[in-house]
Amino acid sequence: MVSHTVELLKSEIPLEQESVVLAEDAVNGLVLVDIINGFCTVGAGNLAPRESNRQISGMINEAARLARVFCEKKLPVMTFLDSHHPNKAEDPYPPHCIIGSDESNLVPALRWLENESNVTIRRKDCFDGYLASIEQDGSNVFVDWVKKNKITTLLVVGVCTDICVLDFVCSTMSAKNRGFLEPLENVVVYSRGCATFDIPLEVARNTKGTMTHPQEFMHHVGLYMAKERGAKIANEVLFGEAEKLHPSE
Repeated sequence: MVSHTVELLKSEIPLEQESVVLAEDAVNGLVLVDIINGFCTVGAGNLAPRESNRQISGMINEAARLARVFCEKKLPVMTFLDSHHPNKAEDPYPPHCIIGSDESNLVPALRWLENESNVTIRRKDCFDGYLASIEQDGSNVFVDWVKKNKITTLLVVGVCTDICVLDFVCSTMSAKNRGFLEPLENVVVYSRGCATFDIPLEVARNTKGTMTHPQEFMHHVGLYMAKERGAKIANEVLFGEAEKLHPSE
């Protein structure tokens, strides 16, 4: 039933994806959203997967692969880590990723990023990494990072496709359109480098306060809505000489 619904969804709101070539003569930036134990490591917390999940595992592999390439090329990388203060709720979700806990740390496959000079780590206490980058004096760490590095194309990966990734992309697109992020030109969301969680309907019905969240369905919706905001959705990311982003065959 779920697979039939997903296929129906994809036929009703088809999502055209692109093969994206990141030009070698431009500054490309990579943003990793919340690829941390509390969302990705089996049994690590209230919002962690209860068993191995192919979409999440694939996302980690693709994010790690791209991070290696960006670090080898000494290109700018920013990684957001969901990190909450105790007793400060983030409805509708239970306590998660408390500051100081291993839940709020990068997954093992990405822990090496902590030692890379081209990587900026930002802990955030809300869904939206753009808003979480605002300092008390009104400055924005993410905005300053884009401008300082003169980033023209931003590649986004992480979790959850339809929540923190989407919220960050929406705010970033609005800020770009307002002229706050010059010289940024393109925001690319890599579909295979993103993932979300799975709560089947029967589980939600039997768990008080839990909303159903079919993984493939919501992943597609998250990507679709990001494209509606003006982001480019990629099913392949390459480095090369191409100057433009082009649709795949």
